[in-house]
Formats: sequence, C-alpha cells, structure tokens
Amino acid sequence: MVTVESGPGRARFVAVGCTGGIGSGKSTVSRVLARNGAIVLDADAMARDALAPGTAAARSVRERFGDAVLGDDGALDRQRLAAVVFADRDARSVLEEIVHPVVHAATAAAIERARLAGGVVVLDSPLLVETDGRRRYDLDAVLVVDAPEEMVVERLVRDRAMSAADVRARLAAQATRGERVRAADYVIVNVGSLDELVAMAEEAWRWIARLPGGEERHRAS
Repeated sequence: MVTVESGPGRARFVAVGCTGGIGSGKSTVSRVLARNGAIVLDADAMARDALAPGTAAARSVRERFGDAVLGDDGALDRQRLAAVVFADRDARSVLEEIVHPVVHAATAAAIERARLAGGVVVLDSPLLVETDGRRRYDLDAVLVVDAPEEMVVERLVRDRAMSAADVRARLAAQATRGERVRAADYVIVNVGSLDELVAMAEEAWRWIARLPGGEERHRAS
C-alpha cells in the first residue's frame, strides 16, 4: 500500500476519475485501487440508489416511462428500463435528465467529504467523459481502461450472457474509445489475462501516488 502525504503529518488529497466502456475491466481496476487504499466512489451504485423504491427519481421514471419498466413487484426493473433506453436515444436522454442530477449531487458531496479527510479518491464512472467529469469535479487526473470492441462483445456474451446486439447497443450509447483515450492521462489496455490486468492496475496505483494533489496542481498552474 502506498501512503500519499503532503507536508508534516498531513494527508494530501488526490481525486482521479476511472472510466471505460462496458466490459473494459474498469471495475476490476477500481477494486485493485480500493485494495491499495483508495476511496472508490461507484457512479453506477449511486445511480441505483437514485432509482431505489420510493425516491423522487423512481417516481419520475415511472411517470415518464409507464408500467412497462416495472417488475412484478411494482419496483423499477433495471433490465426492462435498459432495454427501453438503449434502443431509443430520446428515451435515454429523458432518463439521464432524471438520474444524472441526483448522481452528480451525491458524487460532489462524497468528493468534498473525502477532500476534507485527505487521501486518494477514485471516481469509477462509465460516463465520466460524456458528463465532463474532470471539470465538473475538479479531478486531478483521468485513468481510462480500454479494450477492443470485439473483445468486449466476446467477454460479455460469455461472462454475462448478454446478446451481442445488446452489448453493441450499450457501446454505441457511450463515448468512443478514441474520445476516452484523448481525455486520459493514463491508459490501461486490457487485452490479456486477469493477472495482467491486476498488475497494470497496481502500476496505475503507483502512478496515482506520484500525482500532484489538487492544491499543488493549482499552485503549479
């Protein structure tokens, strides 16, 4: 584990975005960073919390999309909702208008709490580039986990029993590989084994430990 400090006895704060397309291996990288001591903020988990039963966002989704996106228990069915929004750009925009403000507010609050405590925060977000996360949250750097589309399709069909068409629809709804790589300060190309990915994530942690924190970065600029 690497300890990140700034000044006598004072933990310095570093905020890094970690992003990648579905099936890229981003979540595995985030787990390795968490194991090394990073506080990982999971944007997908915050989106699930935003749509939990009884929330204002869940009520808004039902009002906009109707009972077709509900399960037998009357709660939102994420798979049914995904089937609707990944097949219709306008429907996806409607969902984002409902969910994104809630996720952004929760993310900003969590980052601020971490900023006061010091240490390393990793924002694990599949839509970091699309939502301009670097600027929105004043991140110190962006780490991208990249993988070729055909390899991603193969992985998700094999490991998650998704259809190839479903995987491609989700990829098409996200930023392109090129857009992510251009936004990155550090890129992990995940085309090998799990052990190789873990080793690259460990190296990424060593890179994070050398990053200037927010205050140092602003002074330098």
